[in-house]
Amino acid sequence: MVDFELIKSLQSPNHTRIVHLVMDGLGGLPRDLDGKTELEAAHTPHLDALAARSQLGLAVPVGPGITPGSGPAHLALFGYDPIRYDIGRGVLEALGIGFDLQPEDIAVRGNFCTVDEQGLIIDRRAGRISTEFNRQIVALLRQIELPGVQTFVETVKEYRFVLVLRPTAGQTLHANVSDTDPQQLGVPPLPARARDEASEPTAALLNDWLAAARQILKDHPPANSLNLRGVAKDPGLPKFPEVYGLRAAAIATYPMYRGVARLVGMDVIPVAGEEVEAEVEALQAHWDEYDYFFFHVKKTDSAGEDGDFERKMAVIEHVDQVVVPAILALQPDVLIVTGDHSTPSSLRSHSWHPVPTLFWSRTGRADGIAEFGERACGRGSLGVFPATDEMPLALGHALRLTKYGA
Repeated sequence: MVDFELIKSLQSPNHTRIVHLVMDGLGGLPRDLDGKTELEAAHTPHLDALAARSQLGLAVPVGPGITPGSGPAHLALFGYDPIRYDIGRGVLEALGIGFDLQPEDIAVRGNFCTVDEQGLIIDRRAGRISTEFNRQIVALLRQIELPGVQTFVETVKEYRFVLVLRPTAGQTLHANVSDTDPQQLGVPPLPARARDEASEPTAALLNDWLAAARQILKDHPPANSLNLRGVAKDPGLPKFPEVYGLRAAAIATYPMYRGVARLVGMDVIPVAGEEVEAEVEALQAHWDEYDYFFFHVKKTDSAGEDGDFERKMAVIEHVDQVVVPAILALQPDVLIVTGDHSTPSSLRSHSWHPVPTLFWSRTGRADGIAEFGERACGRGSLGVFPATDEMPLALGHALRLTKYGA
């Protein structure tokens, strides 16, 4: 775990720049065809050449054998202990769309889903409905009223939305409530369950809202039902710019990742489009304004969750072709290429496997391994290491930490 007070005390101002290129769900598992993972099978000449001049390793987001969600996995990359700072997905989604979340608000991520005539889930993501269809059905859900709270329902993207409960009668709501998504098919949604006595009123409100929402949605396939995940309140984390002494910016197209960046105090740079080319343009336009850039690529994870090995491989190749040369042309002082977690297409889900990580800097010691892949990273000098180590290492290599002790 990063000692934030120690890092603060060692801050040394400099003009160096750090880029954290995060290909979401980067890690994979070997396929039968040739025994290669998606990353190993991809044609990545720029990453391979960079690997030869870098240190390699495998990052563990939370702990051995533990499969991380996207929130804790990203917090780990930013140096926050994901066990100590347990952040619900609802807060990240709300902040990601720029919702004005108040300290007493309860925020919940919602997923539209498809159920059959028996009420069993047959598609957890409702066929990845369009964002426009999402807006139409969200408008219907805004008519639901609950006693003692103000409700907000906001579109996020595709099948995702945010539900916010805001107390209106001076009461305090507690967020220790379980998800309703069973995360498997062929079973019914779960009820929201309070994990402690204080959270029972919140669970009751959410179950009432769910019942009303499902009644409204029953005639709107494929989004004829929904689930709630990540019931949470804003925890008030230590702020990234203060801890590290960096002007920090996030470049991301998906709301949740903009949300986690806002949560830790980064500026979120607008991106004029959904493709990595638009993200590159945003990076180039704001290069002189910041010391640290979190550059997020989502589609590696989406392809893995869809079980599409070839598409995930193609996304990695596109990043190699478009993003990596553009970042190097800007001449950063430190470039980390990694993922937040592994999403093997063979599993169609996040997994516990350590994440391949490339660490290049002007002051680094190269491993001389001219390949970027899981097995190559397993031979690297960084070894298997906690993802929380990436930020202190980046600061050291960027000459932004002074000597500790006499």
